[in-house]
Amino acid sequence: MSQSVTISDIRDELEIITSRSGGSGGQHVNKVETKVMLKWNVKESKLLNDIQKRLVLTSHKNKLTRNGELVVVSENKRSQLRNKEIALKKLERLLAQAFIRKKRRVPTRPSKAAKRQRLLNKKKQAEKKELRRRVI
Repeated sequence: MSQSVTISDIRDELEIITSRSGGSGGQHVNKVETKVMLKWNVKESKLLNDIQKRLVLTSHKNKLTRNGELVVVSENKRSQLRNKEIALKKLERLLAQAFIRKKRRVPTRPSKAAKRQRLLNKKKQAEKKELRRRVI
């Protein structure tokens, strides 16, 4: 299976919950459920293999419940449909981030010339400070 998983692949596994949201909208907010919460149980997913599940679980620990559900919320817009689209895009972005492989840092050492230059600069600085001292 490929590393990338799209929203259309996991759509059947998503649980979409709507509720009333706070914020702007006045009376409209009090009677319409515009807040959208997406829940996706990563641990129980049939589309991901164990490695992919581990990648998602470790990269987004702060967005997970104890049961291993990835939770994404959107309540910025006054339209439930727009909030749903935003939440789906957020989830897609999170999945894409989870499967990006980080480059391994290759430790480097300063060259001989760089070491020599550093020591020369230190010596110049020390001489400058020495010349500032009061002569007794």
